[in-house]
Amino acid sequence: MKKIVLYFILGLLVISCTNDNQEVQTVIDNQYAYQTKNIVLLVVDGPRMSETWEEVNRENIPNRVSLLSQGVFISDFKNNGSTNTNPGHSAMCSGVYENIKNNGTELPGYPSIMQQWLKYTGEDKTKAWIITSKDKLEVLNDCKLEDWKGKFQPSVDCGINGNGSGYRPDAVTVDKVKLVMEKYSPNIIVINLKDVDSNGHASNWNGYIDAIKKTDTSIKEIWDHIQSLSAYKNKTTLIVSNDHGRHLDSKGGFAQHGDDCNGCRHIEFFAMGPDFKKNTIISTGNYEQIDITSTMAELLGVPLQYANGKIIKNVFK
Repeated sequence: MKKIVLYFILGLLVISCTNDNQEVQTVIDNQYAYQTKNIVLLVVDGPRMSETWEEVNRENIPNRVSLLSQGVFISDFKNNGSTNTNPGHSAMCSGVYENIKNNGTELPGYPSIMQQWLKYTGEDKTKAWIITSKDKLEVLNDCKLEDWKGKFQPSVDCGINGNGSGYRPDAVTVDKVKLVMEKYSPNIIVINLKDVDSNGHASNWNGYIDAIKKTDTSIKEIWDHIQSLSAYKNKTTLIVSNDHGRHLDSKGGFAQHGDDCNGCRHIEFFAMGPDFKKNTIISTGNYEQIDITSTMAELLGVPLQYANGKIIKNVFK
């Protein structure tokens, strides 16, 4: 009889703990549900879809076309917030649309997935990185919220030498990414490649197209590097997206961006990883920029406190 009473009491305790900590238990379960242990979010700054996936022969992105056999592409993916660099990157990292200043003088309002992952796991800051060609994106390593500001900050390598130092070429950023992977094996890396956007703003059409092609090569280079490292091979998800697009020709053309035209709002979602479908194009689901954060959190088993996005379920196997 005593054993029966003891089992009954233990059973009630288990039920109580499960009810009180359902969210935490779900996160723990998710840590073992997926093969993904690392995520690389690579943001190609500012191409129009008309020059990438919607170009007739997709001749500017041959590497992504080839890599599609290993991945999944969403054909109707949107930025439904501010179509500028800092707000776009912040939305992907925090899961919240905000119209923050675009010049690197304003922090995002809410913590990024990097900050929340670092707090949740207790990992060292070298296990989460922001590596960007644009110096102003260093603001992604912090936020305004009182309980988070100045805490759980990921490592940064932005621009020439941090915020205010100026932009650097994408080739430098790609080299930095590879070195960081080899030295620290971080679990989360956010990358910005800016050359497409810079040539667009310079009204340099040939340079803009060439930058799209070179960025496509860089994506394959980074994916190949991922697959060459034991810490990453077959347990890393690479997500490629954009902070924004560019104006339609009817709205002023490729040189600028920043409004709600479809050219600015329609962006890329291309991804490869052990938990995602392969050789798949998805045209349904109404997915958007802030959904990237929730999807990253799902893969890594991180409880998000503030994100407004949803998990992109259609890309999972």
